[in-house]
Amino acid sequence: MILADEVIGHMNERVIIPREDEIEIVNRRKPSVSREDYLPYKADADGIAPMANCGDGYRIHVTGLTHDDQGYPAMNAEAQEQMVSRLVDKIRNNHEKIISTNNLFLDDAEVVVVSYGISARSSMQAVRNARNEGIKAGLITLETIWPFPEELIRNVARRAKAMIMAEINGGQMVLELERCACGSCPVSLVSNYGGAIIHPNLILNAISKAAKGKA
Repeated sequence: MILADEVIGHMNERVIIPREDEIEIVNRRKPSVSREDYLPYKADADGIAPMANCGDGYRIHVTGLTHDDQGYPAMNAEAQEQMVSRLVDKIRNNHEKIISTNNLFLDDAEVVVVSYGISARSSMQAVRNARNEGIKAGLITLETIWPFPEELIRNVARRAKAMIMAEINGGQMVLELERCACGSCPVSLVSNYGGAIIHPNLILNAISKAAKGKA
């Protein structure tokens, strides 16, 4: 699922388009059984179900309802438990491959800002300005929101003086930040409700206060 950001969506910037031979293509695993024995939603040991191409002759039934291994609706607790558990385990067992962050100045950071979307751009400017003022600030940009980078946050929180979440809402991901920081350091929120971009100076002010122990 892609979380669209209106401001980023309307930006114009230079991008680097990789050459075709630099792009890794990962094809979906194909069935290794006969057409008669194929079950479209029967997962292998790693929780991934081989997927046949439409037109290959395999029988496939698609539904948005809770379903069995054949793809037919199965409205019972057992089928629900089996299907949802498999989907959840796919994320949990592969969270290290899914989680992606862009980290800046974390090596010596005492005040760490965590942000995502366009707010991360404001946060980056604020962190750089703080550095110019002699404050050891750092930034964690969440390129993926979920799963949340719990291990990274815990490790950073243990050595930071304070952490700040910058987001354009009343406070959503800041709750995850507080949970993962586990009280190791103070956590504060910089936000607004009007939908406008958070000005870097608002984040810089929060960084300055946190550096002085006033977070």
